[in-house]
Amino acid sequence: MGRKQSQEEKKLWELSPVWAVLTPEEKEFLEENVTVHYFKKNELIHCEGEQPTHMMVLTKGKVKVFKEGVSNRNQIIRMLKPFEHFGYRAMIADETYNTSVCAFEMSTVYMVTRNAFLTLLKNNTQFCYLFLIEMAKDLGASDTRSVNLTQKHIRGRLAEALLFLKKSYGLEEDGATISMYMSREDLANLSNMTTSNAIRTLSNFAAEGIISIDGRKIKILEESRLVKISRMG
Repeated sequence: MGRKQSQEEKKLWELSPVWAVLTPEEKEFLEENVTVHYFKKNELIHCEGEQPTHMMVLTKGKVKVFKEGVSNRNQIIRMLKPFEHFGYRAMIADETYNTSVCAFEMSTVYMVTRNAFLTLLKNNTQFCYLFLIEMAKDLGASDTRSVNLTQKHIRGRLAEALLFLKKSYGLEEDGATISMYMSREDLANLSNMTTSNAIRTLSNFAAEGIISIDGRKIKILEESRLVKISRMG
């Protein structure tokens, strides 16, 4: 459900330096073309094949970007954290979405209309440049991930996934538990393996004292060993 932004909510330019470069007139224009949406856990934000109508900014929660593969098995392409943008590549390329996006937990998303976003890109050089930087970084990360998912063995892929989750979402107060609780299926989809392989490899890591497992909570006990496994592939 979407609605106009309330006076109490922060403005996009207060949340992200990308939007802070807008002129006062452009900020007013943005305010007229942004809505705030709230998504429940596992609720779809947009689907593969749809026409993009809004550029989106995650401001609270976690979402996954995924693509449906063979035999209805999903491949998680990216995991997003607050203040990351999404949905803009297809819009700029004038294409339909080639991935789907789903809320991993209760999430808040600011949506800027297609017309407003493209107008700001065309008229504000600095704003456009900042988005070019973001797109370049996304492309670099995508290239690295593609190589890792195709060339690393199962242990290396799962180790990398755990390190990625730690880097992206941090650790809990104990300084060891990853602040992201994923199902075994999602962890498998992130690591490009079957669920049974993810379960078996996690169990092996636990037996080796590299991690400990408590339901969906994963605690990293020997990060240096996890890094080594990831590097060796």
